Amino acid sequence: MSDVLAPAGATVVRGESTLVSEIDWEVEEGQRWVVLGPNGAGKTTLLQLASARMHPTRGVVGILGEVLGAVDVFELRPRIGLASASPADRIPKSESVSDVVVTASWGVVGRWREGYDDLDHARAHELLEALGAGHLSDRTYGTLSEGERKRVQIARALMTDPELMLLDEPAAGLDLGGREDLVQRPGAIAGDPAAPAPVMVTHHVEEIPPNFTDVLLLREGRVVAQGPIEITLTEANLSQTFGLDTVLEQHGDRWSARARS
Repeated sequence: MSDVLAPAGATVVRGESTLVSEIDWEVEEGQRWVVLGPNGAGKTTLLQLASARMHPTRGVVGILGEVLGAVDVFELRPRIGLASASPADRIPKSESVSDVVVTASWGVVGRWREGYDDLDHARAHELLEALGAGHLSDRTYGTLSEGERKRVQIARALMTDPELMLLDEPAAGLDLGGREDLVQRPGAIAGDPAAPAPVMVTHHVEEIPPNFTDVLLLREGRVVAQGPIEITLTEANLSQTFGLDTVLEQHGDRWSARARS
């Protein structure tokens, strides 16, 4: 196996705050990772490093055989799919859903003078259909529900056929039905051997999709534990991660957690 993502001693400092510290981590081909931790754990910072949108203050970050600081990030970023609230906030509310997805081909937000061929439009439609959003193609982005927007964001992230897929809390802010839909769809993607290597960030073990193989646990910018889910996601590691005596239960290929009473 070769590394898809490989931070080594990666540290990010902003002012007097250390956002992540000495992160050593390897994501290999065939693995499906979830990054789990509380607010302020450094999950979003780690995703910014993984998406080549931030450079480490110290250490190195290898991505898809390249090293940040020694590669043109504008050539690297199209190889990385990112579904996150940050770029999604820049999508014009008046943009059609079809255009939101197809414009990822040029790495732009909002149609301008760029052109797209029939294959581009066909791929955008195929991705929307696969994510249960094909019927939304002609809607404007601003009229969608939060769950619908999340599905469109994932379709956009897949448009360039990336080698690495980053999902930043895809089920955040959704009701039970929306959450379950957005958990099952990344699980289906992860189950496809030809799919890009996925890394998903979440606060909740309940949102770990089926078919994900490994977990990285973060607290206060440092790694608590990492490795295969079946041996790393334990009550002891989860309690240390969240600073709470935790009961962890497995239900088939899903998980739940609560405070010990």
